[in-house]
Amino acid sequence: MAELPVEQILKGARHAIEHSEYLPTLNRMLECCQAGLVEFGLPSAHDAYVEACQAASPKSAQAWSHPAVYLAGRDSDWFFLANNEERRAWPVYREHYQRYVSAVLRGDQLEVPAPQALEKQPAEPLSREEQIAHLKKLRAESGL
Repeated sequence: MAELPVEQILKGARHAIEHSEYLPTLNRMLECCQAGLVEFGLPSAHDAYVEACQAASPKSAQAWSHPAVYLAGRDSDWFFLANNEERRAWPVYREHYQRYVSAVLRGDQLEVPAPQALEKQPAEPLSREEQIAHLKKLRAESGL
């Protein structure tokens, strides 16, 4: 439980008090902490990690279960997540995800940034003379 944000533990404790007759066991308390996340549409940390690792590019154009999943992946570095094994990438992702979970539990609104749009009209192609001039310039700059 030391890895969970304080807000999540408090939310879980409130859930345990409301739904249990007796003091909860540690396992039951962890379940209650997870149940508190469901109210906000947040997946569990590991489910969020798997979602982030399996998302296709462009990442910001995907249908995320919650913006916190995307933001934690972005902060963890998509390349790092894709090219490292879980035992290295999971702790990094979990730390970022828990920070965003805490923000959501405090009432912050998170948003996935809109994907960058392409140009509406493609640029006009260069004339043959302009192409030759650019080619000569590139040759001069590269020393060819």
